[in-house]
Amino acid sequence: MFVTVAERRGYDLGKLTGTLQADPLKEYVAQKEWIYPVRPAVRLLRDLIMYSAKATPKLNPISLSGYHLSDVGGNAIQEIAFIMAFTIAYCEEIIEAGMDIDEFAPRLSFFFISHQDFFEQICKFRAARRVYAKIMSEQFRAKKPESMRLRVHVQTAAMSLTKIEHHNNLMRTAIQALGAVLGGCQSMHTNGLDEAFAIPTEEAMKLAIRTQQIIREEINVTSVIDPLGGSYFVESLTRDMETEIWKVLDEVRERGGAIKLVEEGWFQQKLADSAYATFKKIDSGEKVSVGVNRHVDEASIQAEVHIHPYDEECTQRQIDRLKAVRAGRDGERVQKLLHELAEHAKSDDINLLPKTIELVKAKATLGEICGALRGVWGSYVEPMIV
Repeated sequence: MFVTVAERRGYDLGKLTGTLQADPLKEYVAQKEWIYPVRPAVRLLRDLIMYSAKATPKLNPISLSGYHLSDVGGNAIQEIAFIMAFTIAYCEEIIEAGMDIDEFAPRLSFFFISHQDFFEQICKFRAARRVYAKIMSEQFRAKKPESMRLRVHVQTAAMSLTKIEHHNNLMRTAIQALGAVLGGCQSMHTNGLDEAFAIPTEEAMKLAIRTQQIIREEINVTSVIDPLGGSYFVESLTRDMETEIWKVLDEVRERGGAIKLVEEGWFQQKLADSAYATFKKIDSGEKVSVGVNRHVDEASIQAEVHIHPYDEECTQRQIDRLKAVRAGRDGERVQKLLHELAEHAKSDDINLLPKTIELVKAKATLGEICGALRGVWGSYVEPMIV
């Protein structure tokens, strides 16, 4: 859809920039947003990356999202190790389909969390860069320096935000943002202080932006590439985390690889166990949440909160727009293209992106396109996690 709009407006696709998230394996293990079984979903991503490398070479076709693994309770080691396991799986699929690692790896991008343990998070980013560079250079024999460069967007931890004394979230976010900068992020999203309730208000969004601007403009931490490099504690913790990440990656390989383990529910079980352990610590008070389980102010619990207003009419407006699009398009052409897409999906050798773009230009809906593929591949059923 992005490409179609760009073409309609006459833009040069060779100059088109942007980032798609498009990380299917983390959806199965963390966000629970899926349609098809695991392997067809990975095939779609493979097709996307291979098509994008040639048609939109400046677009990031994937943001490998460790953030979501952490935000459902995964620990720092799991966040990096699991997402690196997924990276390996995706690269293997693309290379097997005939593309060299240096043709697509420079456009791979990552999305991590900056959580509450300040030094752990800084060292996590540093360890992730080391692990990624070794995977690309040693396992996949990449030659380009750009292929070994970990480009990472960081978001502060939504999981750490509290409804009680929600103004404390401003301080939490500022400290997490500083940790992300000290750890070497390239771009960042700072959460609004009221996001535990709803999408942020205008005031909360402005404060979130100001948090980044103050870190960038006022406190002079961006003048050094690795400000904490050389610290005994930071270097030691970085090495320890790198070692633990490699242990997990070795176990994933020994058990048959990331795709197989997602199908079996292995990653899902690990994240569930980690989340349970974390919330037990919060409930017991072992893990402190200021204003919630320590330094509690009963008056703050009853405080009134102004949140972003919800427009009750927005759903109906979108439904009306969709009906108008369907009424004005060539329905027969859409059905013909949907049939062709389904036929292409039966062969693993055909890239599905060109036909999908044809469908978008013909004004097929996302639901119709997904439905055609579901008719071929079926639907995913999650394994039982206990």
